[in-house]
Amino acid sequence: MADIKLLLKLVVDQKASDLHLAPGEPFIIRQFGRLIKIESPSLTRERCEQLIYELLENEQKEMLNKKLQLDFAYEIPEVARFRGSAMRHHAGISASFRIIPFEIPTFENLGLPGTIKKIMDNHQGMVLVTGATGQGKSTTLAAMIDYVNTTRAHHILTIEDPIEFIHPLKRCAVNQRQLGRDTLSYANALRAALREDPAVIVVGELRDLETISLAISAAETGHLVLGTLATSSAPKTIDRIIDSFPAEEQGQIRAMLGESLKAVITQRLIPRTDITSMALALEILIGTLPMATLIRDGKVFQIPSMMQMGKAVGMQIMDESIMSLLQSGTINAKEAYLNANNKAPFKPLMERENQTRKPL
Repeated sequence: MADIKLLLKLVVDQKASDLHLAPGEPFIIRQFGRLIKIESPSLTRERCEQLIYELLENEQKEMLNKKLQLDFAYEIPEVARFRGSAMRHHAGISASFRIIPFEIPTFENLGLPGTIKKIMDNHQGMVLVTGATGQGKSTTLAAMIDYVNTTRAHHILTIEDPIEFIHPLKRCAVNQRQLGRDTLSYANALRAALREDPAVIVVGELRDLETISLAISAAETGHLVLGTLATSSAPKTIDRIIDSFPAEEQGQIRAMLGESLKAVITQRLIPRTDITSMALALEILIGTLPMATLIRDGKVFQIPSMMQMGKAVGMQIMDESIMSLLQSGTINAKEAYLNANNKAPFKPLMERENQTRKPL
């Protein structure tokens, strides 16, 4: 077995989430949110390139040399799948690998509230999972797909870059397309999807104007569209989508988005107090009629207040979720303070925690 495969297996055994390879550095893993340098010799430029190339097919090597970056998937049987991202830079080639377990987690495994099941009972509209890189968006999206696959008889079409979780055939027919291998672009696959009789369309990332526009149109025409965005809150997600369009089109897009948006779920993974795993903090926006009116009228600044008043339908803002985790002892006050949007309520709690930890 190649050295890199042994290393990836070790990373899985250590319950790490990522492996980083970079010239001039030892092997680096991300474990429970923190980067840890493994005690090993620093990688030379040549050794780093050799390890990365061991996992690539000839076509992938050519693509990396041509485009100077590459996203790909790799699988070690009975170990895990890995989402790889390689890039050229001034010191050579680096790569990062995200561990994708074979088993698709359930909502219960992830600690997602019952509100998420209610959201997924929609048969049309748009549901977005947002958050920074590494906050578990792909995992939640996979659980959503699996929920539909388990409970309904539909055609699910996914467009991914690359394919991460492999979905078995349950009640649904599931077709998973990978950018570069199975389709040229998200927009290209979305245009074709409307003629392929899907009930559920999954877009790995809403990354450009054309993809966002086609996704909204699909949601408006009776499909359930699931997608991800790298945004840090529900209001910022709305702003990001609207601002993607030219000024003269934004009024129409607000109306379309307000009508089609069913939910925005923003995630943040925070190290637990015992540092054995990560706790999930959630912000949830539900697409109610009053929410649709705010979006249509361009009053995004009022969305947080409406979310605070919408607890009865399952809405919550991020800081409420973080405070709940803190009060239950799941996370400590320092982590709560670092991850909160409005840090003022958390600052005295962190200071009090620091005082109690001071040695006598």
